[in-house]
Formats: sequence, structure tokens, C-alpha cells
Amino acid sequence: MDADSDAVRHVFGVVLHHLRTEAGLSLRALAAQARYDHTRLSRAEHGEHLPAADWVKDIDTALHAGGLLTLLRSLAPAQPPPSKGRTALPLAGLRVDDDPSDSVTLQMCTPDGRTVQVKLSRRQLGELLATGLLRSALPAGVTDQDQADRVAKVIAEQYPVDTQVLGYFSRLLTEHFTADKMMGPRQLLGTTLAQIRVLDRLRRTSSPDSTEPLLRLLAQYAEFAGWLQQDLGDTTAARYWSDRATGWAQAAGDYTMVAYLMIRKSNIALLDNDPREVIELAAGARKVPGATHPRLHALAAQQQARGWALYGDATRFQRQIDDAATLLREHPADYDPAAPVYLHQYSLDVLQEQSAGGYRACGQAAAAVRILEDKIKATGEHLRRDQGHLLAKLANTVLAVKEPEPDRAIALGLRSATAAAFTGSARIGTELRTLDTVLATRFPTTPGRLELHEAVLALG
Repeated sequence: MDADSDAVRHVFGVVLHHLRTEAGLSLRALAAQARYDHTRLSRAEHGEHLPAADWVKDIDTALHAGGLLTLLRSLAPAQPPPSKGRTALPLAGLRVDDDPSDSVTLQMCTPDGRTVQVKLSRRQLGELLATGLLRSALPAGVTDQDQADRVAKVIAEQYPVDTQVLGYFSRLLTEHFTADKMMGPRQLLGTTLAQIRVLDRLRRTSSPDSTEPLLRLLAQYAEFAGWLQQDLGDTTAARYWSDRATGWAQAAGDYTMVAYLMIRKSNIALLDNDPREVIELAAGARKVPGATHPRLHALAAQQQARGWALYGDATRFQRQIDDAATLLREHPADYDPAAPVYLHQYSLDVLQEQSAGGYRACGQAAAAVRILEDKIKATGEHLRRDQGHLLAKLANTVLAVKEPEPDRAIALGLRSATAAAFTGSARIGTELRTLDTVLATRFPTTPGRLELHEAVLALG
């Protein structure tokens, strides 16, 4: 058998054993239900045999596997032919395990939404990389045999990290930022932390005089992990990863990232309703030596504005918003590929959307409604996390205008609750809990209020 068949048989066998054990079935009991020979099932679980596709469908049905075993069987090289391409493994993430066996864990999704964890050796991971079966876990950079081999060998620590591998992880992080808008933190955190562990292992095995590019990349990954934890509502973990990111950025001399992380910590302070810390950290970001990127200074000004709105000073809020807008208008095309990913997409449009909460806090709810309505129209339905957050903010804002609209707020809240349940975004959940409280206090008899209350309670 070739390496492709070996890899598929092994993964199929491990998943089959996991599902059978989870179902509480013996080999003979499963064989009876699937009308298949129990000795062949045993060989299949040990990676020695791959049942024919028709039999796999019966086994899949008997185990209520939701099509996962059928999908895995289809990955065998002869089915379909290589010329027609091959389906990738249905992965939710990849984790490098810190144990004596030096293994990795693949987190696999069944079509019906469950997760199955499969342990592999580094050698088997390399085989899967080389055969192309990990394309869904490595979507951004591994596009040919040479790159697959390179990443596999680096993960297995067979030779030092190089620029192509760093480029791969950098592109993957960019893909994560895009995916975050659609899927939210719950779907991405495990994968992101696993990739940080891989990068940190590379750092620990590299010469100290060659790690600066790796430190810069680690800082970016850790910053993103902090953001995901913040979106999940865990401010302690968010600060932890922001602090780790700051240490790596300082070690690399990346002062733009150091300043950006002060803004991130200012943003975390918003969740704790601490306007002084919000303002102080954002102002400090503008004083970091060497951090001169205009968009960074604009973002810091925006964050100061949000702090002043929380503090209750509408005049200083507007002054800082105007300062940020001026910087963005005067430097619309400034682009630094080494800057934090968020700065690449920061624009006047983003500034306007971020200012909506400040206008609401300063008693200008009508202006906030217009901003949020325009932003929702411009945000695709596929960006589920972003859509859900905007809808929740608008729901609260239409209750803050002179003529409140509780019916509309409930309709918006129910749409947002669906996104909150899928993404795990605590920011959406916080807005919805505020909405639920206001409705219960001011509009308790509005039709649909109890339905929204149940939806909010279900979020936990």
C-alpha cells in the first residue's frame, strides 16, 4: 500500500474505534447491526483494512456517524481519481500535544455537528500533509508537494524554520481574521492556540539570533488569541494573551505592535466599564517611540473617544472622533505590510461604525441608528458574527431614541440571538442581555418579548 492509503486507513480506523466505543458497542454487536464481518471490523480499526464503500455506508448508519465514515472512505486515492481532486479531511482544528509520544490531535467535524478527536504521530501528520488530506486545516499556504513537505518537516523539527514556513503561517493568520467575521471566536480559538504552540516550539528550537521574524509573527498570533478571548467574554485570558503578545513584540523591536496592543488593552478595559483606563492606555499608545503609523494614531484617537463617551464627556468624544477622521482622510493609502492586520482594514467607514456606541452614550441615539442601519446594509449575511453584533447594537439603540420601537428591537434581537448561539460572541450576548433587561423594565407586554427572553437565557 502507498502512503496515501496508509494515512486514510489509519484515520478511518481511529475514528471508527472512537465512534464504536462512544456508542457502547462491541465489535460483534456492530458487525451484527451493519451485517459485516467482525474480524474485518477489527482489522479496520487497526488500520489494516478499509471496507468497501457500500459496507461503510451501513457501518456509518449503525453508528449514527452522520456521514463522517463515508466521507473518510471517499478519501482513498482510488476514489475519486486524483485527476478529479480529493475531498479534504473535515477538520475543525489541529493541536500539537505536549506528551511523551510527541503526537498531534486532529479535531474532526461530523456532518451533523459533532467533534471527534484523532491522535496521530508526527510521521503520520507528515504523511497527511504530503497527500493533501489536510488542505482544510492548512488553507492558506500549502498548495503543492514541496510546500507540504516543508511544513511537515518543520512541524516535525527536522530542520530550522525558514521564510516560506513563516509566510505560510502569516497567510493563515490573515485567513483567520476573515473567518472570524463569519464564524466568531468559538470556531477559531482552539486552532489559533494550537498554531501558537507550533510557532513557539519553533522559536525554542531556533538560534536566538534568528528569531526576530518569528517573534513578530508570534506577537500577531497572540494578539489575535487575545481578541478571540475578549469576544468570548474572558477578559482575564484576553489580557494574558495581550501581555504575551506585548512581550514578543518588544523582543522583536516591533513598536507599532506594542502601541497597537496598548489600544487592544484599552478596548478590553471598555468591557470593565473603566473609562480612565480606556483613555490612559489609548493616549499612551500615541506616545510609544517609533510607532508613527497614521492609522494607528487614528485608532488610538477613536479609542480615546469611546473612553470619553463612557466618561460622559460628549465634547471630548466628538473632538477625538474628528481627530481620528482627519488622520484617516489625510492618509487614505498608507499601507505597511508589517503592521497589525486590523490596521490594513481600518478606514473612515470602520471609524463611523465604531463611533455609533459613543453617540448613543452621549444622548445622540438617532445618529447612532443611521450609522448602524447603513453598516448593516453594507455587511454581507455570510459575516454572521459581525451581522449579529450590529443587529444587537441597533436593537438597543432603537429603544434609546425619542420614540422607541420595541417591536423592531425584539425582531432585531431574535435575529441577533441566532448569530450569538453559533459564534459564541460574548459581545453579542452582552448587548442582548442589556436589550432583554430594558424590554422587561420598559416594555414588558410587547409581543415577542418572552420569546426573546428565552433565546437570551439559552445563550448562558
